[in-house]
Amino acid sequence: MNSRTQAWTSIVTGALIASAIIPGAVLGQTTPLSSLQPRTEDGRQIYEAEQFSRFNPRTALDMVRQVPGFTIDTGDDSQRGLGQADENVLINGARISGKNSDAFTFLGRISAANVVRIEIVDGATLSISGLSGQVLNLVTKADEASGLSGNFKWDPRWRRSGNNWFAGEASISGKLGRGDFTLSLENDAARNGVEGPENATDRYGNLLFERDEIARYRQDQPKLSASYSRTSDGGALFNANGAYQIYRGRETVVTDRTQIGQPDIFEDYSSRENEWNAEFSIDYEFPLAGGRLKLIGLQRFEHSPVSDFFGQTFYDGLTPPNGTRFDRVTDEGESILRAEYGWKTTGGTDWGISVEGAYNFLDNEAALAVLDTQGIFQPVALTNANSKVTEYRGEIIGSYGRPLSDRLNLQATLGGEYSKISQSGVAGQSRSFIRPKGSVSLAWRPRPNLDVSLKVERLVGQLDFFDFVESVDVSQNNGNAGNPGLVPPQSWRAELETTRKLGPWGSMTVSIYGEKFSDIVDSIPITATTEARGNLDSATSYGVELVSSLLLDPIGWHGAKLDIEGEIRKSALRDPLTGIHRRISDDKIFTYEVTFRHDIPNSNWAWGAGAEDFRYSKFLRLDQVNNFRTGAPYTWIFAEHKNVFGLTVKAELGNLLGRSENFTRTAYGNLLGQPGDRDRPFMRGRRNGPIAFVEDRSREFGLIYRLTVSGSF
Repeated sequence: MNSRTQAWTSIVTGALIASAIIPGAVLGQTTPLSSLQPRTEDGRQIYEAEQFSRFNPRTALDMVRQVPGFTIDTGDDSQRGLGQADENVLINGARISGKNSDAFTFLGRISAANVVRIEIVDGATLSISGLSGQVLNLVTKADEASGLSGNFKWDPRWRRSGNNWFAGEASISGKLGRGDFTLSLENDAARNGVEGPENATDRYGNLLFERDEIARYRQDQPKLSASYSRTSDGGALFNANGAYQIYRGRETVVTDRTQIGQPDIFEDYSSRENEWNAEFSIDYEFPLAGGRLKLIGLQRFEHSPVSDFFGQTFYDGLTPPNGTRFDRVTDEGESILRAEYGWKTTGGTDWGISVEGAYNFLDNEAALAVLDTQGIFQPVALTNANSKVTEYRGEIIGSYGRPLSDRLNLQATLGGEYSKISQSGVAGQSRSFIRPKGSVSLAWRPRPNLDVSLKVERLVGQLDFFDFVESVDVSQNNGNAGNPGLVPPQSWRAELETTRKLGPWGSMTVSIYGEKFSDIVDSIPITATTEARGNLDSATSYGVELVSSLLLDPIGWHGAKLDIEGEIRKSALRDPLTGIHRRISDDKIFTYEVTFRHDIPNSNWAWGAGAEDFRYSKFLRLDQVNNFRTGAPYTWIFAEHKNVFGLTVKAELGNLLGRSENFTRTAYGNLLGQPGDRDRPFMRGRRNGPIAFVEDRSREFGLIYRLTVSGSF
């Protein structure tokens, strides 16, 4: 153990011991405990802001993370356009607008001092189309003061692969005229790395060659955001949000490769991405003809140049080096106009109608080149790499909601969408579709401490436009030919969610879900030797999720709580190559996270620990099978002081069990991996043929030291 590791281990260990044995009077200001048991009002579970004082929260996000039995769900990543609400967080009863800024971002900008209360309610009881299950509504103060307030967090991390000094965020809020503004700057920076051995064997298990690999990953993505909101005397609401982000990503993998009877090889893989993206949105809501009309506009643009290189240099000084380079420049954009109108009629019935129009595009240019024996890159023809994919889409949805009894509420939506997808280039074509969409939700409260919701919905998924165009992975020496014939996937999904309030013990939510897909996207053959992403007829998935918080005050351990999240999932589809049923490629098998936190009574100290792990199914191409797995759960311990010169300081030591990242790749067909084979990109056999070789690697990344300093003003 080096001196830096010893020092950090001593600091964290000492902090944990101090938090347990030093009396609160010695530690400075005291933070009294407060109950996390909500009161019930009109079917809502209500937490007052003061109930979170023991955590000394700086932002609304700090408070929301401590709500028993609740976890933030940012919705479906495949959401088309803005669509109906699917994020389970509201702010002052309104859904969060925008696409690249989610609940975590918005809650992190709101000062804890401006929070009045937090409400938990079943989404089907609200007049917001698409919501169901447990939804959190954050109620903030209508502050007329002109003063400024702000929050900041610095989040450096240290590990043997590199130090990350530049992660953090800061925001400032205040009055501007008759409205409110927020400016924020954040950088989700990372300095990650792993290293370890890899063995390649033939189909009989005989060793072909060995690799000693060192991988490093570096990213910075500073983002400047601004928002402005205003409420008129007549009840009209205006919101504007804008963001500009720069992304700089670097990845390198350097390898020493040894093989009996062959010269040693130095292999070098590098990837560079220099992206910028921008988003601007406006929404305006106002009373109209006995209801309320909301108009929304959004514009998003992204420019992404990417360059990947893989090369081999031979130590014998005789064999000429070889290498492959793939360069791509992509422009992406999205324009959305949306209108929502809602009104109420007698009996508490909610009616609504929404209309949305969108235009999406991806403009892609790419080139592949291979190093010749003279050390000069020679171009390799790609047939479907330079292309533009566009989609025009229109959607109309009607909604209806009403209480069926004092304890049972209904919400239903029905509508459909029209889309036209076009692609330019040699393989280009144009197609149009009409797809039905809708849902039915029931919210039932048989007892004050029990909430049950059921939702059945028809969904239309979003396509990844990169699947339409040809691409090459130079690190694995394979590629996708691109498929202009892709159609949007569809599915039927049913979910039953039950939330049981446990009184002073906390809360527990269990969800059971099932989904049946049609036109699901997976790898399919394009020619005898190439493949791409394409549609399969059907697939199914089902699973169960648990979110629970157990408060340990009833057993006398005051200020202690245990948070548990977990999911188990099963899926199936018929493999397009073998005809055998298998899991969906790269699909979730299980995930879990268990976190313990103890806020020591009458002190400013807190300490805790946690563990998390996950497993995904194998990622299958037609020519290979990739299997990623973790070597152990990721575990951590932390100590936190809530008043260090007015700041909250948290020290964390991670990866206590020495998790490793293990990866196995089984390739079929041609015996790739030998010197000189890099001039034959992605020319392999199929999974139903003989194995060519198996690569098996294990990479470690050691301990992670993290310090979080946060404050507010």
